[in-house]
Amino acid sequence: MLRGLVNTAVLNDPYAMKKKSADMAGAGSPRVPRNEEKSIFESLVCTNTALRRAARRLGTLYDDALAPLGLKATQVGLLAEIERMTAESGGQAPTLQDLATKLAIQISAVTHALRPLVRDGFVELQPDEHDRRAKRAALTTAGEARLHEALVLWATANQRVEQVLGSDSASALRALADHVASDEFLAAYGRS
Repeated sequence: MLRGLVNTAVLNDPYAMKKKSADMAGAGSPRVPRNEEKSIFESLVCTNTALRRAARRLGTLYDDALAPLGLKATQVGLLAEIERMTAESGGQAPTLQDLATKLAIQISAVTHALRPLVRDGFVELQPDEHDRRAKRAALTTAGEARLHEALVLWATANQRVEQVLGSDSASALRALADHVASDEFLAAYGRS
């Protein structure tokens, strides 16, 4: 079993597998048995896969905690970010582009994530005063109330994760994740 270390699309690509086998076997050498091919893939370390797997696990735990309110962890995170950015800018709601930039996702993903929050009356999209093409996302009174309810459940889940990981490990994990999400990391990687 590959234990999720390699993208299954790569493993299911017969050309990629044959090429790897040919590279390993060399000219005129017998074909390497399939079980030995897997061991090469098993030895690969993929930070992206490990981080995504961990994020999915944590996301599920937080989603379960928030289920009584009918919200997902990503939605609560979005509501909290709107509230935080609004407070930081003296009460002006963030633009969708500002949200996308802050969350390190594409604006289409922000728009998609906001749809159910707008539908349920937790967020209101408003045109920007200076640029009518831009929209701002503002929490409604119902959105503020739901966010504060959610934060109680969120805090409980967060405390439990902290207990399981240990305070030092949880802090180190957050610091490392924040660093990977930073512009400095992107610049060091060579892509800005």
